[in-house]
Amino acid sequence: MNLVADQKTPPFFQISSLRLFLFSGKGGVGKTSCAMAAATKLAGENPESSILAVSTDPAHSLQHSLAQSRLPANLSVVELDAQQCLENFKEKYKHHLHCIAQRGTFLDNEDINNFLDLSLPGMDELMAFLKISRWLKEKRYDRIVVDTAPTGHTLRLLAMPILIHRWIDALDTLLAKHRYMVEAFRGSYKPDETDRFVLNFSEAVKQMQRLLTNKNSCCFIPVMLAEEMSIRETMLLMNQLKDSRIPISTIVINRMNRFLDCPVCKDRRSRQDRLLHSFSDSFHGQTFWSLPLFAKEIRGQEQLQIFWQHALPFDMLQPKISINDAPFRSYGPLTDQPGTFPLSQEKFLLFAGKGGVGKTSLACATAIRMAEKNDDKDVFLFSTDPAHSLSDCLDIQIGQFPVRILPGLVAMEINAQYEFDSLKDQYEYEIKTLLGNLSPNLDLTFDQQVMERIMDLSPPGLDEVMALTLAMEYLASNKYRLFILDAAPTGHLLRLLEIPEIIDQWLKAFFNLFLKYKHIFQLPGISQRMISISKNLKQLRRLLQHHEQTAVMGVTILTEMAFEETRNLVTACTRMGLSMPTLFLNLATADCSCSFCSEVHQRELQVKQKFNDTFADKHQTLVYLQPELKGIESLKKMGNALFQ
Repeated sequence: MNLVADQKTPPFFQISSLRLFLFSGKGGVGKTSCAMAAATKLAGENPESSILAVSTDPAHSLQHSLAQSRLPANLSVVELDAQQCLENFKEKYKHHLHCIAQRGTFLDNEDINNFLDLSLPGMDELMAFLKISRWLKEKRYDRIVVDTAPTGHTLRLLAMPILIHRWIDALDTLLAKHRYMVEAFRGSYKPDETDRFVLNFSEAVKQMQRLLTNKNSCCFIPVMLAEEMSIRETMLLMNQLKDSRIPISTIVINRMNRFLDCPVCKDRRSRQDRLLHSFSDSFHGQTFWSLPLFAKEIRGQEQLQIFWQHALPFDMLQPKISINDAPFRSYGPLTDQPGTFPLSQEKFLLFAGKGGVGKTSLACATAIRMAEKNDDKDVFLFSTDPAHSLSDCLDIQIGQFPVRILPGLVAMEINAQYEFDSLKDQYEYEIKTLLGNLSPNLDLTFDQQVMERIMDLSPPGLDEVMALTLAMEYLASNKYRLFILDAAPTGHLLRLLEIPEIIDQWLKAFFNLFLKYKHIFQLPGISQRMISISKNLKQLRRLLQHHEQTAVMGVTILTEMAFEETRNLVTACTRMGLSMPTLFLNLATADCSCSFCSEVHQRELQVKQKFNDTFADKHQTLVYLQPELKGIESLKKMGNALFQ
């Protein structure tokens, strides 16, 4: 490991040329605290500079982190609404988009409106980063600190420029026929405003890529915990960053136990050192800094200002204490106020909550518990999150096909991108086959390219919704009696649950297009597949609204920030007509003689009272922090404790 022993703060604070700081990692690792504290530190040390803290996570936490405290005069905070950024883009450039479509295809205005109103794949997240890139280019802010979305969606964003270049190519394809025809009849073609729109948009994406890959102006700072799932997600993120040529400055290991007088605290640190030591070879050559586990929640100006003062260089190869000590089996009680077993009419359980609150562990524990019910049908446990965690939690390799975990339990990590790519491949194959069988005297080069690009004009989230509708196919098979979804973190889950209506509209536009031109385009295979997706989508929407069959199982922790996000989740579920009968208050600290643990426990009791008062209509199960919740045996014990 590379150490910076003579430095008092991580090196990214001391590089004056850096203008963009991106904090990323698994949900719940403390990205928001790290980012907001970094922005506060930069503002304090550079009073003549303008600093911006900005969040691109759909479930924003920056304002919660501030706790209504006053900001330094040179620090601004923005929680970007990525969807609104996309809507603004579409409204601003609507004329150009329609002009491009009219020039390059036989589609009429109605067809164009239907597709352009619903399309731009994944562009909402990208638009937020394009805006940040433009702010730096225009020198609106001297330095920008970004609190990014959790790992899975950050990985998706890093791949987005490739997809957007395809989308730009689709627009350029639509213009190519127009250019060809004008040049053929007039002898030359002069680019106009619409051509310049495509060129400028392409340049903006390239500008963003140049910024992200410039080590002198940008640094990506992965934040992780000394927990196996967090470490594995960090490795996945680092590999993608290297593939994208994005520089990594320093890796931050957050919430390291430094209070070692208590046997429980000492055991936690021993486990942390042991786990980090086992992964040290995978991080060869990286610089690490650690931050401690604080008894107080990091909220408000006072806490944020001193946060980075506690950072220390860290060497994985030199554990703080012995890593050979026999680990504790338990830190005390497992739960308080368990739920009722068996669940009655439910067919679909969605485990939802802020990143890092333990959704995966409790979803797996519940699935194992439910599988013990004597029945001739299995429980189906699945995940659609781009950064899957089921395999790590169950300690069994799971892929994109159902795997039997136990008698009565099957699990699957649905690869949303694979399902979407498969759909696109089938569509392009049928288009090429169809046009290839038409008269050889017809020059359909441009028309073929236009029709092939239609799938590139799909709405954002189609891949993730396809993953959910695939689960509905398994439901229709009548082989499974209960489906349990380990959902993406709150912000992306809520967006995903709101998307089916948009996808439904897009499918209707797609069907209407091919019905309208059925004398030209006959695609039996893709049409049948689209019909199947449409049926599954309708089944999903009906199931989500059926309170006796579908329930959102809220998972949270006892912090003020988690309380605020849970309140947002409950409000959104109520708005969408979703039932949330249960809250799991997870990772609670049991009271003991240790002064550190006791202080944490007292703080959590105050937050627990807020949960009890605010959500009195929901059953609340308290789940205590345990040494490690991984593997079938430990999950089975937790499942038995969750439900009476």
